Amino acid sequence: MSGWEGLYCGPAPLPAELPWRWNFDPWALTLLTLLALWAGRSRAGVAAVLVLAVAFISPLCALSSALFSARVVHHVLLVAVAAPLLALARPARAGTAAGLPLLLATACLWFWHVPAPYDAALGHKALYWVMQASLFGSAWAFWRAAFSLRDGAGLGWVCLAFLAMGMLGAILALAPGALYATHATAPLLWGLSPLADQQLGGLVMWMPAGLPYVVWGGMLARRAWRATGATP
Repeated sequence: MSGWEGLYCGPAPLPAELPWRWNFDPWALTLLTLLALWAGRSRAGVAAVLVLAVAFISPLCALSSALFSARVVHHVLLVAVAAPLLALARPARAGTAAGLPLLLATACLWFWHVPAPYDAALGHKALYWVMQASLFGSAWAFWRAAFSLRDGAGLGWVCLAFLAMGMLGAILALAPGALYATHATAPLLWGLSPLADQQLGGLVMWMPAGLPYVVWGGMLARRAWRATGATP
């Protein structure tokens, strides 16, 4: 086995091991440091880096090796929390069309949840980083475009983005069988069948993942309200 093969976050942990499974990988720490320098000292930039640290450094990383539902939380943090925070920290200088960025972000999200690419990425560390970079980068481009539109016009695009994620979550939650070989046995260590774990992940993507979209949509709605000249 080469150094690139295997789960980036390490083997699936037992419940008792999880509190100690922090991941201080030099590659991840270097990337987070560079991103922190690039994002600047704004509160949004600092918050984005902290969210990414939770995703890649905290025990959530190890848990996502065991549970598909934890991997879904990891991806939601990337595309719906850290990416829009970074878009606020590094905004577009002028209005940018959001249609193509939304298409690319949606394509990345759906592609990396197809079983074959998903299992391949979790089994090879280089491909894992391709997965993470494409998910995060495409989401950042979308949020940057949506936030750049004047008078809250990005609100409709935010609704479409959540609709795309919710549809994927519904498909995963309602699938008749477990789809991911990576999570074929590890969920049993946590008292879940592989199918139950997948259903839980689908439900997270389908419903609770909408909360950050509500927050960002509310921000854009407030912009639209202010643009009418009304007092909030």
